[in-house]
Amino acid sequence: MNDLRESDRRRPERFMVIVAHPDDAEFGPAATVAGWVDAGSVGWLVCCTSGDAGGRSADDDPLELAATREAEQRAAAAIVGYEGVTFLHMPDGALANDLALREHLVREIRSFRPQAVLCVDPETLFYPDGGVNHVDHRAAGMAAIDAAYPAARNPMTFPHLARTGLAPHDVGRLYLFWTNEPNAWVDVTATLDRKINALIAHHSQISDPEGLGRRIRAWASEVGAVVGVAAAESFRVIDIDDDEEPVAAFEV
Repeated sequence: MNDLRESDRRRPERFMVIVAHPDDAEFGPAATVAGWVDAGSVGWLVCCTSGDAGGRSADDDPLELAATREAEQRAAAAIVGYEGVTFLHMPDGALANDLALREHLVREIRSFRPQAVLCVDPETLFYPDGGVNHVDHRAAGMAAIDAAYPAARNPMTFPHLARTGLAPHDVGRLYLFWTNEPNAWVDVTATLDRKINALIAHHSQISDPEGLGRRIRAWASEVGAVVGVAAAESFRVIDIDDDEEPVAAFEV
């Protein structure tokens, strides 16, 4: 296990989480994010859609559902500790990694200027224990990666952004979650309750809060067992820049 001082030095001071829907970030890296925020990092959340297709009935009003889910996401983000949330209002269920989405994401990255971007691993299609990764999740993950590299750092990509003051920005590292190929684990023992409380804030989506809490604890315990801690979240970490310090197997 690495020296904790070394692990803390690798913690990004500024990071951005990019997801498809409200609640994706809470099911994803929320406990890691909470720990980083507690240690002094500043994070921003970007939701590509407002979850307007995430209702329980075809009769649900998508505009009302979007407003509800945005309010739930803001409440959850406050629990986790994000500095703020951006909703891009792309179509839920029809998200595409196209120029329009990438331009929005480049704008967000150049505005906030994160050292690291966290997103879904777009190469995850099937999960080992069963299940299919939602098409919107994969599209958001790939768009986030394409926006981080090379688009955000290239002044000739969306040049009008640079001309209006949004200078190119280099993202140094990607943290891919919901991955089948993890190479880094974060001890989230101290912040797992925050993750669960943030998930419960999504009232329109969570019908069994107690059962969900048990499942989240069980999943975190299984991941933690890999590195010998009570609870952990795992990532596939990609260093974009050659001068980035190689990722360690265990971080805090």
